[in-house]
Amino acid sequence: MTCTPTSPDDTHHPVAGRTGPDSCHRPHSPPGGRTPRRRLRIDAADLSASVSVFLIALPLSLGIALATGAPLQAGLVAAAVGGIVAGRLGGSPLQVSGPAAGLTVVTAELIQHYGWRATCAITVAAGFCQLGLSALRVARSALAVSPAIVHGMLAGIGVTIALAQLHIVLGGTPDSSPVANVLALPGQLVAARPTALLISGLTVAILLAWPRIPGRTGRILRTVPAALAAVVTAAAVSVGAGLDIERVDLPSWSAHALPSLPDGPVLGLVAAVVTITLVTSVQSLLSAVAVDKLVAARGGNSVPLRSDLDRELSGQGAANIVSGALGGLPVAGVAVRSTANVSAGAVSRNSTMLHGLWVVVAALLLVPAMDLIPLAALAALVAVVGVQMVSLTHLRNIRRNREVLVYAATVGSVVLTGVLEGVLIGIGVAVLVALHRLTRTRITVEEAPGGHRVRVRGQLTFLAVPRLSRALGQVPPGGSCDVELDSSFMDHAAYEALRDWRTAHTAQGGAVQFTGRAGLRTSEPGSEPHGCCRPWTPWRNHRCEDRSHGPAIHPLASGLSSFQRDTAPLVRDELARLAEEGQRPSHLFLTCADSRLVTSMITASGPGDLFTVRNVGNLVPRPGEERGDESVAAAIEYAVDVLEVDSITVCGHSGCGAMQALLDGAADDDSTPLRRWLRHGRPSLARMRSRRHPWARIAGRLPADAVEQLCLTNVVQQLEHLRTHEAVARRLADGTLRLHGMYFHVGEAQAYLLTGTDEHRMDEVFTRVAPGPSSLEEVRA
Repeated sequence: MTCTPTSPDDTHHPVAGRTGPDSCHRPHSPPGGRTPRRRLRIDAADLSASVSVFLIALPLSLGIALATGAPLQAGLVAAAVGGIVAGRLGGSPLQVSGPAAGLTVVTAELIQHYGWRATCAITVAAGFCQLGLSALRVARSALAVSPAIVHGMLAGIGVTIALAQLHIVLGGTPDSSPVANVLALPGQLVAARPTALLISGLTVAILLAWPRIPGRTGRILRTVPAALAAVVTAAAVSVGAGLDIERVDLPSWSAHALPSLPDGPVLGLVAAVVTITLVTSVQSLLSAVAVDKLVAARGGNSVPLRSDLDRELSGQGAANIVSGALGGLPVAGVAVRSTANVSAGAVSRNSTMLHGLWVVVAALLLVPAMDLIPLAALAALVAVVGVQMVSLTHLRNIRRNREVLVYAATVGSVVLTGVLEGVLIGIGVAVLVALHRLTRTRITVEEAPGGHRVRVRGQLTFLAVPRLSRALGQVPPGGSCDVELDSSFMDHAAYEALRDWRTAHTAQGGAVQFTGRAGLRTSEPGSEPHGCCRPWTPWRNHRCEDRSHGPAIHPLASGLSSFQRDTAPLVRDELARLAEEGQRPSHLFLTCADSRLVTSMITASGPGDLFTVRNVGNLVPRPGEERGDESVAAAIEYAVDVLEVDSITVCGHSGCGAMQALLDGAADDDSTPLRRWLRHGRPSLARMRSRRHPWARIAGRLPADAVEQLCLTNVVQQLEHLRTHEAVARRLADGTLRLHGMYFHVGEAQAYLLTGTDEHRMDEVFTRVAPGPSSLEEVRA
């Protein structure tokens, strides 16, 4: 039996991924018809996660308030309200809300134009607008904005933040615009204050070095967030050395400013409200989607895998109303704190709400301690956050998708004109680029052996139909033609034009074949019985089904038919040779039974290349511990002694359900066949928790969470199990067999190979496989 919460608000959450009769308790009907009293139960994981998020949020909230020019207490108010109100009412249980760096520039402009109290009123109005948008259920449509525009907006805000905070780092005061800050920078460098530079440099050094401290000491120190460690160290050094430096000055709460009606042009106020509404909404919704991906990758069944975006929007609106009314900064979902919350193991919205409660306690009891923090340290912290908002990973993806122009236009416009204007300019450039691509279609006709070839490059829309018709008209009647389509989009007009031409051409005795860019044959126009699956679409649409006929057919029949039509003619000769000669694979590939892991695709292998063994968790039981199931041992013996493979690869993958089940204790008993099988993974779990074994690292970083750590550790452990099999040990001793470890990140479509041990960290290292090699033999360590 699996326990499923009745709603996202249910406080009785089972342990993530745990099943069985003890994982939850259904209340029995009480005698006399009285309703049982519900007690608030807080999971230990939520408690520890809330503390981790609080330690990150506290210095960032003060730093963001400093960067906007608002009272420093406004950052604490926004953090507390974001945690408690948005955490309780929002539709993304594990998302953490509060003052966001992405709102810094917008808020600073509003404070400069209208004053702080009027900005609070604008925040309240924006909250009501968010409630209205939620009622209209338009949250999902906000995600239609191009990622290039969103990342460009964040990058532009990051550049603006960094330029402004650089002046405070140098001991001065920032100007009102990025251009003015750049022009004033040379003079600020000449007049830099040594104490401010010292504290700022120390803060930045700790922020950058903290995640890279090696060994066991580093693992212990990293339990403290880098932001907190940097700010606390800077404060301690400045106090201990008696430095004359500006510090945080939190005024008495009795003097805290509350909102007042703004005074200014109506259109300007409306634009201000719209700006706050759009920026907070888009950032919150994108962050919620990112949190969904993190939760899905982590596994477990205690948290909904998809956020209710309309409810999240209403929760953010309520939080902005309360924050503005209490004199706080605008509130939005924050990706950094949300990621920390998920990584810390939070299982319900209680972690987010508790983090807000800790902020309230700190704001009331830790004011003397916060007054010791140097302003230069907070400025350095926010400047680093601003620089990190210019993500090289995002830039690489944007370049790969040919949207650099949209990104650059958005960044430049945000820096030079403002956030709302910059986003509107970015949208305009994106529309122009899309129109340009729609009209930029290359169609060529050339003679080929046995007929003609028509090549189509680009988007195939109604705008290209006249040129397409002219090109097809050059094919002689009755001749053979190969139409090569390299189009990611085809509209109905182009589809009809191709179908009609094919019908007419074949009626005159001609032959037509449609292929992709690689020359592989694809479906022909009109071959699909309904509109669910379009012709010439890639394998990602394989879930489309034919429902036009009455009784259901075999679920694989369509795929088998496609194989017989398209693939069988291409591989028939090779399979005939293999049938005559027998199989001679060079590799034994042992991997998980997960349906998302397509071995032939990720290894670019074909028939006869791999001898594949799949099971739940890619486990290799040690000899004598099979407990009645010797199928894996039999496959190993057959591959090594009979087929004489050259190498064995153990491949794990991200988001492995078996590893999540191990972490949740599914192997603690043998009540089901699955639990009995998972007991073979206990050594991997013990290895991960042991201090005697090195940790696994992936592409120079620590694993994202415990599941990824166990997935990597399991690969290393199963390789050790392989060495205990007699046939493998004998071939290894002879030097005729090699063992390899591999990890495949499903969401990133990225493979990693186990390349050895880092001599400095003594960690098992998985190295990213770069594009280029086409087989395991070419990329082996």
